[in-house]
Amino acid sequence: MKRIHWFVMLLCLALMPAMQSCSDDDGYSVGDFTPLLWATVRVDGGAFYLDCDVWGTLWPVNTDMGWYTPVDGQRVITYFNPLWDDYAGYDHAVKILGIQNVLTKQVETLTPETDAEFGNDPVTIYQGDISISGGYMNIIFVQNLPAKEKHRISLVRPQDDAELYGEDGYVHLELRYNDYDDVTGVDYPGIVSYNLNSLNITEGTKGIKLTLNSAVNGEVEVAFDFMEVDHSQAKLANDMDFSQMRLK
Repeated sequence: MKRIHWFVMLLCLALMPAMQSCSDDDGYSVGDFTPLLWATVRVDGGAFYLDCDVWGTLWPVNTDMGWYTPVDGQRVITYFNPLWDDYAGYDHAVKILGIQNVLTKQVETLTPETDAEFGNDPVTIYQGDISISGGYMNIIFVQNLPAKEKHRISLVRPQDDAELYGEDGYVHLELRYNDYDDVTGVDYPGIVSYNLNSLNITEGTKGIKLTLNSAVNGEVEVAFDFMEVDHSQAKLANDMDFSQMRLK
């Protein structure tokens, strides 16, 4: 399958000049590229594609991505040059211009035994930097970098389903942060994405209420109403650099 995948990519590139001559009809050109977007990696046999929260399924035609090791379910931020619509069963064929893995985690259960390990240290998150899209909760925050040990950031649920699925129609979650008393005073952007598929979110669910310990406002509860929330993405600036992030 992998050989077939790369052969198809080579064939696509060979045909690209001819197909791009019709780009006026498709609305795309070589110079078109997207802003940074959230996506999920999907591995199919020896090949992979991206399931973008905004654009749908994307088939990469790149032949220069041998350095990238795809992992099914991995969240990424990416930007790309869209080439063609409705390509071979995918929503778009694209040339990926940049791709960066994002720490991808599951919702964990808060218990008396795990409470200390999850911690509850304050975290700095700016307005608009939490979003729900693609079945994930995406969070951008400011990390006070550690000197030695990676910090832990966790999205947790209560043990009791009655507390998780409240009578108010919301799913109740909590963001926990543990800096292990190891901070340097050097701030850097951090990013994480949580898979929400383990939660029983039904048509009757109004949304998610998230409790967190804000470095600015103390303990706060933020509501994400499914009827009102912008599902597109948390804002991603093209000059954001997450390379110094140290998280687990």
